[in-house]
This record gives sequence, structure tokens and C-alpha cells, in this order.
Amino acid sequence: MTLFILFLFNFADAQTKDGSISGAVLDDARKPLDGATVILLTAKDSVVLSTKLANPDGSFAFQNLKNNTYIIKATYIGYKNYRSNLVEVSGQKAVNLPPFTLSSIGKKLNEVTVTAQKSYVQQKIDRTVVNVGALISNTGANALEVLAKTPGVQVDADGNITFKGKSGVMVMIDDKPTYLSAANLATYLRSLPSSALDQIELMDNPPAKYDAAGNAGVINIKTKKNTTRGFNAVVSANLAQGFYGRTNESINFNYRIDKINFFANIAYNKQKTFRRLEIDRNYLDANGDLTSSLKDISYFRPSSNNTNIKAGLDYFISPKTTWGVVLTGNISRDHDSSPVYSLLYDKSGGLDSTVNSLNTSKNKFDSKGINLNYTHKFDSTGRTLTFDLDYIRDVSGSNQLFVNNTFLPDGTLTNLQTITDNLPSTINIYSAKADYTHPLKGKAKLEAGVKSSYVNTDNAANYFNVIDGVSTIDYNNTNRFLYKENINAAYINFNKSFGRFSLQTGLRLENTNGDGHQLGNGQKGDSSFVKHYTNLFPTAYFSYNLDTAGHNMLVASYGRRIGRPSYGSLNPFTFFVDKFTYFSGNPFLKPQFTDNYKLAYSFKSLFTVALAYNYTTDVQNETIHKSGNVFISTTGNIGQQKTWDFSVNSNLQPTKWWSVNLYAEEYNNTYQGQFYTGYLHQSQYTFSANGNNQFTLSKTWSAELSGWYNSGGTYGQFVSIPTGMVNVAVQKKILNNKGSIKLNMRDVFKSFSPSGAITNIADATATYHNFVDTQVATLAFTYSFGKSTNVPHKRDTGGAESEQGRAH
Repeated sequence: MTLFILFLFNFADAQTKDGSISGAVLDDARKPLDGATVILLTAKDSVVLSTKLANPDGSFAFQNLKNNTYIIKATYIGYKNYRSNLVEVSGQKAVNLPPFTLSSIGKKLNEVTVTAQKSYVQQKIDRTVVNVGALISNTGANALEVLAKTPGVQVDADGNITFKGKSGVMVMIDDKPTYLSAANLATYLRSLPSSALDQIELMDNPPAKYDAAGNAGVINIKTKKNTTRGFNAVVSANLAQGFYGRTNESINFNYRIDKINFFANIAYNKQKTFRRLEIDRNYLDANGDLTSSLKDISYFRPSSNNTNIKAGLDYFISPKTTWGVVLTGNISRDHDSSPVYSLLYDKSGGLDSTVNSLNTSKNKFDSKGINLNYTHKFDSTGRTLTFDLDYIRDVSGSNQLFVNNTFLPDGTLTNLQTITDNLPSTINIYSAKADYTHPLKGKAKLEAGVKSSYVNTDNAANYFNVIDGVSTIDYNNTNRFLYKENINAAYINFNKSFGRFSLQTGLRLENTNGDGHQLGNGQKGDSSFVKHYTNLFPTAYFSYNLDTAGHNMLVASYGRRIGRPSYGSLNPFTFFVDKFTYFSGNPFLKPQFTDNYKLAYSFKSLFTVALAYNYTTDVQNETIHKSGNVFISTTGNIGQQKTWDFSVNSNLQPTKWWSVNLYAEEYNNTYQGQFYTGYLHQSQYTFSANGNNQFTLSKTWSAELSGWYNSGGTYGQFVSIPTGMVNVAVQKKILNNKGSIKLNMRDVFKSFSPSGAITNIADATATYHNFVDTQVATLAFTYSFGKSTNVPHKRDTGGAESEQGRAH
């Protein structure tokens, strides 16, 4: 069948091929200008025929051109416009132009030289691109801290990520899923230094070629990639001081000779952080009167050592064919000593008893992955075939000790409880995918692909009660959960331009097969479940240029997505967090489905305003219910969620030495559905804003002032209060501009303090308050060396695109 489809594509191509013009747009340092505007005009009367944005590697292509003489114009904010010589297309000719070089605009004012730099935020038809290096204050930060400053993204004190007010976002690294639980993902992102990051792509409605997983959309973190001949490298090191000290070191290099290109990114991170969490719980009787209360004060001081490695080899068999292999690895070790002080009060407010808990844990996480990829370009029109094979193995484990001492108000010890546990986990992921791109006549393109993935997980929880130094198995909590899942997918995507009007439509089919087995123990029997379902996921984008230059554009889009339960949340057994807090899985969880609608207007790359509406059924959300005086956290389907979102983004340059990016949004989350306590109905408006100011002080000095604010909102049972952050940074370029020294201060006013309330708990109320170690000063040094001859962009992506983000 595949050969037959390829035959039809080849036949269609033979019948419809016309001429084409391709090339690349570079800056004066010979680096790609991602998002540069490239305009095709007729030479005779300068009529604008088509407008495109340059790809991340600076490339562009105008296809299916009639015999004629053309002119190419390229523009980019902060750079002088480029206008080509006459370009003639005749006889189905493919014209490959040499790279265009745009010179940055410079002007001398009182010995101050002003040069342009890459915009922090760029808007594209199906995504928003954030350039990490454009902010000096990102220096010394980790990937999770960078995300917390990204427009539309929120990160709570536990590292959970929401996007435009919705949870369930799929986080990817270089177009590959991370395959990690929420906790392990946060650990990994904290270990990944900002010096290794290039861009962050935000897609609230991704195209059909992406996996449909992630009901809130996709956040794709793109790491830095050297693409030049010879040996080239960027090294960085920084020293930071918050509540405790921390360090980050990394090297990103490549070596290309003839047909071989070797590249690697190696980073090491050592840090110790601090967090204080206060939780207040009030217990009520049936009449709503107070019966008792509990105040928990927890101190977290995790220390960790993390090493991230990504290395690969590209072999260019010919200008049209490339084979590649990519190896990834993450080694993480951390230790945490977390004392908890619990104060129990009677209904009159008198102290009843205290519980002092000493909780310690030693955790490890090892991830290894290999990707084999192939790319073949049939011709210069863009007809391309790619495939990827991936294997990833994650092994994690935790050894914990819980010692709970209960005292009367006079200090008399009334109870001593000691619990130990061992929590090993293994996950294996196999994935294979193929994608085919075929240009068609009349400014059209067809894309199609298939993918199959298989995942098996093995999670065990071994609990022991320790009395007088003797350990006995706790059968109530000891368990082992096995889960296997296979997802098969196929998609087709079509786009075409009609003068000022463009459309892109796609359809993706995904078939899911899951098999869970909860093993029994000495006191409890085993159980199992099987899930099979097949779904269609359409996407559509419609754009219209309001003027011939393509500066004013309207875009409407629709997409449907799925949020599958994380593997661990399906595990039905209970896990011990502390004496008053448990976590329990839910094997009856159903996938959630979201319909996304969006209408946007943009003016060049300067201004974008958008209105979005999202409707989600069978919403998966963390829920809290009470058993006695214990709070139990579990993931449940809580009904439906409706979200309205209005956002504005602007890139401004008030003067040659001052550039500004401002992002603001107002969204409303409404939750409705059956709940433990009856019918849940939560609704609240939230205002969120990000802003950064970049100042070019001289040829070698620059500075930045940035910050963000969130007014608080509702997320299922949880209602948060306002919080925010202000950052300042200064940079000095040294060593002929190949090196830099940066000083950055995050959270200047120590204002980031995620706090709020937990609602809809039967016969109880609860509030929480976090004091987080985010006020950090960082001194960093970066140096780059190597040649500057540009070469074709290498592939380093893979086909595992959704499974790891659900590993728990």
C-alpha cells in the first residue's frame, strides 16, 4: 500500500512540476535568521506574489512557479532590507540562490554603538517561538525556570506546568517527548541549563503530524545545535547563590569534516535548594462547626547532582540523503531531608498534640536513549521522506525513611512510628515513524505519515513497618503494578495558498491499546484491566493577508486533542507521602478530549492579538478527598472544563537601544461536573502578564529588566492567589565578542510565593503557602570558538512524541 501511494505521488509530481526558487537568509555573522520575512515579487511591476517566513535554519522556498523573471526581498526587524538581482525561472528550472546576508542596523550616538538582536518572541501560523538567548536574565537559569518566564506558561512550586490556564501540556525536547512523570520531568528540566537551550515552541493547537496527546497543547524545547564546518564549540560555566549555592557547566560542540558531522551537548548541574510549605486544615462536623485543626510546616532541602548528555553522528551519503544516530543520557542523584512539624488543635484552638516527622529520601533517575534517523530529499522542490527509530529506557528508584514522633503538649512521647520504603520503577519505550512530504501544483503541499509505539512499565512499592529495629512488610501499601500500551497512528496534512488566502488541514487517527495488571501480595489479590479505543483528530488553519505585503494577517484555527492518563495514575494502590497525606491511583480513569478554537490577528512580528475557546470533557485533575484526618490525593475525571482566553503580544523598539516584549492574557476557567462532595462548579478570571526590556548600553555592554505577574485562578479544586517575579541582568562582551560575562538577579523582591486554597473537601477546608528559593544571584561566563561557514542543518529529532510525558 505504501509503495502504491508513493507511486501515485511520483506520478502526480511528474505531471505538475513547475519551477522553484530556494535559498536562505543569514545575519552578518552567517547565522540563520529564523522567521525573517521573504517576499516574492514580479520583476516587471513588483507585484507581490507570495510571502513566507524563513525556517529555523534560515531556508525558504517558493515552489510551482511559472516561467517568469522574479525579485526576492528579505526583511527582519533591526536589519537592513535585502533585495535580490533578477531571478529567471524557465523550463521547470529549480533555482538555488546563494544565502542572503542581512546587515544589522548600527548607529553611533555619543560613542554608543547600537546593534540589533533576535526578537524574544516570534509569531508563526501554528506556533509561538521564544528565543531563550534573547534574555540576559535566562543566564544561569535552568529549563524549568526559563519556562516559568515564558509567555502563557505557569510553573507551580512542585514543578507542575500549565499552559494558558490548562494542565496536561505535552513537553518535548527537540520534537521528541520526554517520557517522564511530572516529578521526574521537573527534576530533568531543573538539571538542564539554559545555556543548552535555543528556542521554545509554544503550540496550543499543533498540526496533525504531531501526536494528539497533550490536551493543553505542546511545548517543544529546542536545544542548541552547531551547524558549521570544522570544530566549533560553546562553553559556559556559572556560579549562583540563593538560599544555598549551585553551579552549572556545559559544552556544546560539533566537528564536521567531509561527509561526517559529530555533535554533542554535555551539561553538569549541582544544586541545593530550599522550600518551606505550610498547610492549614480545618475539620468540620455535619453542621459545619469546627471540630479540630491541623497545621503542617514542612521544610524541603533537596540536593542533587545531574549530568545530561546528547551526542550524535550524521553521515551525508549524498547531498540528498543523510543517515544519523543520536544518543541521549541523563544521570540524576538527589538526597532530601524534609522535617515536618504537625500541630493538632482541638475545636477551641487549644494544642492537642504535636507530630515531629523526619523524612529522608535518596533518589536516582537514569535515562538512556538511542535514535536512528534517515532523510532523503528526492529533488529541490521539497519532496522528502524521513523515518525514525527510537528506544528509551528509564530506571528510577527511591529509598525513603519516615520517622513520626507524637507528643502531648507537655512534651510526653506517646507514639513512635517508623516506616521505610523502596520504590523501584522501570519503563521501556519503543517507537517507529515515517513521514513523507510532497509538493503539489498551485502552491500546495501534501504530508503523510505513520507511527507505532510500544511502552511497558514496571512500578513497585515495597513498604515496611519498623518496630524495635525489626522490619515487617506492610501489605496494605506494598504493591507492584505492570502496564503495557501500544499506540498506532497515521496522519495526512494538506496546505495550499490562494493568493492572499492560505489553508492547512489535517486528520490524524490514533488507536490505543492498554493492559494494566496490579499484582497481589500476601494479603491482597491481584486485579487487571484492558482498554481499547480509536479516535480521529482533525486540525485546520485558515489565514488571510489583509494587504499585498502580508503585513496584516488574520488566522483562524481548530484542533482536537487527547489527554491519556499517566501510567502511574492508573496504579490503584495507595502511596504514603506523610502521616496525614496519601496518594492513590485510579484504574478507572478515562482519557480527556479537548476541542480548541482560535482567532488571531497579527501585524508583521510586532503585534498579535488572539481569542481562544477550549472545551474539555472528562477532565483529568488532581482531586483531594478526606478519610478521617488524612487527605488523599488522586487523579479523577471531574466533568467538563470551558476556557476563554484573550491574549496580546507585542514586540516594540521605542529607540535604537531599547527593545520591549509585552505579553498579556485574560482567561476564564470554568469546571462543572460530579464530584466527591456533590456537584463541582468552579469559575474564575485570571490575568497574566510577561514583560521584558532589553537595553544596549554600548558596543559591549547590555542590560535587561523583566518580570511576570499572575493574578491567581481556579484549577479544579485548587484556587491560587496572586504571585509574580522581577528579574534584572547585565552583560559584558569580552575577548573580541566571543566571550561574555553576565550577572543576573532573579526574583529581586522575593515575590514568588505560590499559595492558595483547596475547595470542595467534605467536612474540611484547607489552605497552603509556599516560600520558595527563587531569589538567586548568578555570575556566568560563556565563550564560543570555531569557524563560521554555514552548512546544512542536521537532524536530531526522533519519533517518540508523546509517551514519556505520561510515565509515572
